[in-house]
Amino acid sequence: MSAIYILWLRELKKYSRSRTQIVASMGQPLLYLLVLGFGLGPVFQKAGGGSYLQFVAPGVIGMVVLFTSIFSGIALLWDRQFGFLKETMVAPVPRILVMIGRTLGGATVSMFQGTLMVIVCLIAGFRPTSLTLVPLAILFMLLIAIVFAALGVAIGSSLQDMQGFQLIMNFLVMPIFFLSGALFPLNNLPKALAFVTRLDPLSYGVDGLRGALIGITHFGIATDLIVLAVVAVALLYVGAWRFSKIEV
Repeated sequence: MSAIYILWLRELKKYSRSRTQIVASMGQPLLYLLVLGFGLGPVFQKAGGGSYLQFVAPGVIGMVVLFTSIFSGIALLWDRQFGFLKETMVAPVPRILVMIGRTLGGATVSMFQGTLMVIVCLIAGFRPTSLTLVPLAILFMLLIAIVFAALGVAIGSSLQDMQGFQLIMNFLVMPIFFLSGALFPLNNLPKALAFVTRLDPLSYGVDGLRGALIGITHFGIATDLIVLAVVAVALLYVGAWRFSKIEV
């Protein structure tokens, strides 16, 4: 357990030293929140959907947690390239503990980023419908962070260098975000698109955040929690298995 704690602290120290990166990582979510939130607001309202800012804010929060968590796992490639990973791997602790420590560290950093985005949303005018359900929203943020931090570790353990990074970005991360319903309702979609959105773990995370923050849910909060918990366990297992195969 001490190895997990040490690696968790190491990830937090990285976070505290990269303030410029923290600010830069908020640029794209802010663009979606402000430009789409206010730009498409009148259209969304005329269509009978209410406030688009209220609708899109949980999706943008999910986006921040997704990007930060999955890239914290892929940062494993940087550690391998510059030799930091070898220092960790020679420690007399099981590799699964190293993997869990990195995953929890990345998830914690994602939670910090997500909380910062929540504050920005509140400043922009977003208001939760029930403060009593805010802890549930935090739980959904944590599950999203664990799911995609574990996925990031699995990917980082499988790639040999940074050449595959852009491929992962274009053909995995962005589709996960755009198919999650973060920017559009999941109701009345074409059957093929509706099927794909059900395969996207982030769909359940964003849906759970909406259910907790604004009382709108597509799958149901119980379903969202169960699916995310099962996927988190599965990806932790896959990530631990891939991490155990790393050769440094």
